[in-house]
Amino acid sequence: MAGVHLIKLSVGSASVEQMQGWQTHRSDQRRDGRYYHLTRMWPKRADEILKTGGSIYWVIAGAIQARQQITAFEEMIGTDGIRRCAIFLEPEIIRVENAQRRPFQGWRYLNPEDAPADIRAGKSGESDLPEELRAALSELGVR
Repeated sequence: MAGVHLIKLSVGSASVEQMQGWQTHRSDQRRDGRYYHLTRMWPKRADEILKTGGSIYWVIAGAIQARQQITAFEEMIGTDGIRRCAIFLEPEIIRVENAQRRPFQGWRYLNPEDAPADIRAGKSGESDLPEELRAALSELGVR
């Protein structure tokens, strides 16, 4: 992946499937059905992220486990009158090799060289491993 990405905790998600269910529920509530994540801060490097096809990498249960391509950043003002940044995403969630991450608040930039590789479908049995086992192997440093 070229360019810069974002990394964010998927707060409250215990698995990629749970995060996907939450996103689907949220998108079903929009007229246009678009997937998005709402945050208070606007990325200063938003143009760079969009120009280079940047993604948001999701930290779930202490490890980066998935990513989604970012399609747009748009202002969204809540019922409380507070201006927020809606990060619009492709609905496809791409699993990546687990990479351990400590908790942090908000989002951070992620350079391409630090981003975990996508797990290709059919890659030597990896996609067949239960998520708990993949996470345990990643914690031990086995890829």
